[in-house]
Amino acid sequence: MKNRLRALLAQQGEEIRGEVSRVENFFTEKGMKVLAGLALPEREAKMVGALLKTYRHLEERISETNASVDELYGKMPYARLIQSVPGFGKFLLLLVAVEIEDIKRFDDVRKLHAYAGVIPSTHSSGERSYHGKIIKAGNRWLRWATVEAVWPSLRADFDLKC
Repeated sequence: MKNRLRALLAQQGEEIRGEVSRVENFFTEKGMKVLAGLALPEREAKMVGALLKTYRHLEERISETNASVDELYGKMPYARLIQSVPGFGKFLLLLVAVEIEDIKRFDDVRKLHAYAGVIPSTHSSGERSYHGKIIKAGNRWLRWATVEAVWPSLRADFDLKC
């Protein structure tokens, strides 16, 4: 919604673009007042109104979701253990905690890795072996969460880079 609104405003005349360029952020109270005061043609004004209405609706849903995540985080003490691993924010660590459920159901770490689908594929012939990309078998949500957590962890800890 933000990008659509910016694109719509960028297509307007020089006078409107000049007013818009003075606003750092449209999505603050001050920015919303500037948007409401723009002398846009009727069609564009309706589109801006619809985009802002959708934006506000999405912001409400995001706030509700964040509240649910915070509530679940408070109810899952073992999720806090996952937080000690670099790269996992509240959303990803809750997803991992829910998907793993009970760590005791895995005999060893290799079985957890296989369940998550984060082991490389292996092709062997004779004495040669080729290790490829991670396998597609396993829990796709757990695999997605662990792969997503790699990027922030690499930015946070330089020593993790190979």
